[in-house]
Amino acid sequence: MLIGEVARHSGVSARMLRHYDALGLVRPTGRTVGGYREYSADDIRRIFHVESLRSLGLTLKQIGRALEDPAFTPAGLVGDLIRWTEDRLARDRELLERLRAIDASAPGGWQDVLRVVELMQGLGSASAARRQQAVLARPEGGSLPAELLAEAVLAESDPNVAGALRWALARSGGDGVAAVAAGLSSEDVGIRRRAVLAVAGMPEAPGAAELLTEALGDADATVRRHAALASGGRGAAEAVPTLVGMVIEGVNDVDAAEVLGKLSRDSSRGERILDALVDALAVPTADSATRIRLTQALVELPGTAPREVLRRLAEDGDRAVALVASAFVAVLDKRSAEDGDGVGDEDEDGDPASRPTRREAGSRPRGAPPRRSRRR
Repeated sequence: MLIGEVARHSGVSARMLRHYDALGLVRPTGRTVGGYREYSADDIRRIFHVESLRSLGLTLKQIGRALEDPAFTPAGLVGDLIRWTEDRLARDRELLERLRAIDASAPGGWQDVLRVVELMQGLGSASAARRQQAVLARPEGGSLPAELLAEAVLAESDPNVAGALRWALARSGGDGVAAVAAGLSSEDVGIRRRAVLAVAGMPEAPGAAELLTEALGDADATVRRHAALASGGRGAAEAVPTLVGMVIEGVNDVDAAEVLGKLSRDSSRGERILDALVDALAVPTADSATRIRLTQALVELPGTAPREVLRRLAEDGDRAVALVASAFVAVLDKRSAEDGDGVGDEDEDGDPASRPTRREAGSRPRGAPPRRSRRR
């Protein structure tokens, strides 16, 4: 079979067949009277062997050794090929991610492309300061790709860089909530924690409320607490049990109590929240520090009912609890007298204008144990 016929049947160009001949990979068995290459059936089989090995990524030199050297075993070479291929795929995936990030930013010119590439290089730095600078040093009025920021925020362990990324994500102009949503279902609890913080930073964005409500059922307590503070601040009643639990446990209890106070402005929720705090106060196993936190949380609630509970607590058998309750009642009574309305819990807009602050009442009366209100 002449070279032209072999090329048509094998799919290997005549030029490549001549190259194989020059390298000694596939030399035609014979020549015609006119000097043309003539390939035998064995030659054609060898061509297909060469092409098969090329498809595995072997070089022509390696193919020559594989076909001629009996000692050249495939085991080691195939292992090397696997590693080389994995490295190449990783580089290709990285390139694909970069291209997608650039495409998502809808660049208007090459300067926009270069800006996104610079951001990616900065986020890939081993220096936390360099990563933070890359996020914060965006041009005035420019936006950063939400997908790129979301990927970075879910992987970032440095709290300062993570904060900058959440800030930039909330202002990216893209669908930041959708970009980090997948992180809330990750098996990695660290990723879920970073994702819920990112969503909490965009509470008004479409879909954020639903994601935060779902996160209230997360297996991790930290994820639930972040979700409760954010969703409760938006008025989600589903956050109440977690918020009350935070007061009881002393984890971000000041923040949790403030959110409970806001939720209590809705009378249908206020009674439920008051009952939950009173029930927790009555638990026989509750220690003094826990009951003090619950007492302080009552001050955040509007209306007269919480004040009546505080008056009863001023007579409590636990001296520390009684001191705290008495201090708050005294301030409330003083303000009520000054206002001349006998209540003094809310102003005409429903805000706690006359509610005492913890500084005014004294957050740690003599004899009361120390508090760690913002432990995370």
